[in-house]
Amino acid sequence: MRTDVTKDCQEIAVKTVSFPRQRGTVLYACAPCDTEAISGHEADRIRLVSVLLEHLAGMESSPRTDGRFSDKAGLPIQVVHDPLGRPRLLLGKYEGPAVSFSESGGRTWAALCPDTSDIGIDAAGTDEFQQEYPFHRVFHVQELQHALRLTSRDLKKASALLWSIKEASVKALGCAFHLADPLQICVHPSAAENGGWHISTIRLSGKALARLANRGILVRSLFQEKAWLSIAMLDRQLNRTEGS
Repeated sequence: MRTDVTKDCQEIAVKTVSFPRQRGTVLYACAPCDTEAISGHEADRIRLVSVLLEHLAGMESSPRTDGRFSDKAGLPIQVVHDPLGRPRLLLGKYEGPAVSFSESGGRTWAALCPDTSDIGIDAAGTDEFQQEYPFHRVFHVQELQHALRLTSRDLKKASALLWSIKEASVKALGCAFHLADPLQICVHPSAAENGGWHISTIRLSGKALARLANRGILVRSLFQEKAWLSIAMLDRQLNRTEGS
């Protein structure tokens, strides 16, 4: 399935973000949700992926890419899911780049990474975290206090930051919260960098650490309007080396 990519490129801004000590660059974009129906969400996702692939094809003359996908940009796009819900992108019969999605605040977000890294994207609005939210079941005291310092003591903003980081991380791991409890995803955020991005290091604990081994995950987070956008990257080759 393809959409009118030329028209969509005029409407959808594709952005990129890079990670320290990682080889790749993540492309991401968002668009308003056309409908609340499941079929509508799938159409939104395909539309965004089409735009991102078109942008990626234009980047593949760069020495940082290997050109694996530029000759497949016109193939039919299909998004399938494994048993734990991780999305996989198929371009015709070929495996596409790593992909991740998020829906929040009436928008659909999508991210692509053309190298050997797994990624996760999540957007979390501040209005999702009211006083009755079970903060103690999701956030450690230390990480919440750190996030409060980064957000001028705004509890809703701090909670949205931490949740988007944790959600993006389990998406990069490919297990959602099926194999990792939110409290087993330990966030170590830092101060803001240039451009307003924050970078966080993720450590696993408890059963998540036993099930998923020692996974090195980095997350970049950016506050936009009333929501945090977080993008997590897990380098497959790095983690295979660490586990060998």
